[in-house]
Amino acid sequence: MSGITLSSAVRTNLNALQATSDLMSSVQERLSTGKKVNSALDNPNSFFTAQGLENRANDLSSLLDDMGQSVQTLKAADKGISAISDLVDAAKAKANQALQTSSQEERKQYSSEYNELLSQIEDLAGDAGYGGKNLLGGTGNDVSVTFNEDGSSELSISSVDYTDTSSSTGLALSDLASGASGSTTISIHGASTTTTLSSTNLLTLDSDYSVGDTLTITDSTGTELASLEIEATTTFGDFDDFVNSADGVTGTQTGTNYAIVGEYEVTLDSDASGYTAASTSHATTNGFSTDVKIESTLSSLTSAQNTLRAQASTFGTNLSIVENRQDFTKSLINTLEEGAGKLTLADTNEEGANLLALQTQQSLASTSLSLAAQAQQNVLRLF
Repeated sequence: MSGITLSSAVRTNLNALQATSDLMSSVQERLSTGKKVNSALDNPNSFFTAQGLENRANDLSSLLDDMGQSVQTLKAADKGISAISDLVDAAKAKANQALQTSSQEERKQYSSEYNELLSQIEDLAGDAGYGGKNLLGGTGNDVSVTFNEDGSSELSISSVDYTDTSSSTGLALSDLASGASGSTTISIHGASTTTTLSSTNLLTLDSDYSVGDTLTITDSTGTELASLEIEATTTFGDFDDFVNSADGVTGTQTGTNYAIVGEYEVTLDSDASGYTAASTSHATTNGFSTDVKIESTLSSLTSAQNTLRAQASTFGTNLSIVENRQDFTKSLINTLEEGAGKLTLADTNEEGANLLALQTQQSLASTSLSLAAQAQQNVLRLF
């Protein structure tokens, strides 16, 4: 400050005290921030190098979050495939059950249960998404995972479509036909082709039926549903009861025509030579009505299982890649942050020791300044 005159000793001690105070402020800043380089003014080279390392670490941290979400998406798809595999196994069990029975009624029930399992597969595939992406949901669900800052390293994961089991690019499993009722008509008449038999008329009035003949109704597997041995007293009413006693079969008379309606394929035949067997015709037949159809379905299910296993393997490989890169990225981020820290972080033990030394130096400087000021005060003793 102008106008004030300080002795050389006082000025020297004052400068020393001010320098010590500045050093203490610097040390206190390092202790409070934990960094020895807080700005480019402290050390430009270390500051900007550390900043570059930290920026890259931050960029990789953002990518790390995306990798984590991709891992979860793949895990959701893998869980979906595992559950679908169980349902395919259940469908295969239904087909085998149908193959082991000769009952068309049971086969029809198994066919219905099989179709329900396929419906559940489609629903499950549609529910296997995570974060808006479903790798089992088909078009629009592909996942791309980026591993580095410039996007030059990435993994593309293609989705599959299991939401439609009948798709040829998916599981290629079609619903089985439930089967429609079918019918056939035979002519039953008396001695004349225009004579209508009543329920009490003897069946043998029709020349196609003789005493000792055995009539049978069989299904498409050859299983006998009902039989009737014609006796001298067998009436047309007995014949009608015989037809209607077969499971899933009804018979109705209209004049000399007798209509046989079956819920599934049935055949009326006789052991008499020359008898013309009558089989029902159906627009669609039960998907499990014959062994050949069941074997075909089992073959399709085996192919579907192979498809699921192959896809599970593909997703497993993708998951391994993403998890490996995820671990690598975590390690790299730690390396970058550690490198930045070595350039900027302070040694708190050392800085603590520096502060203690500066506090001692400040105390000594204050004492020295006081002594220098006292020397100037000696002139006051002359007055």
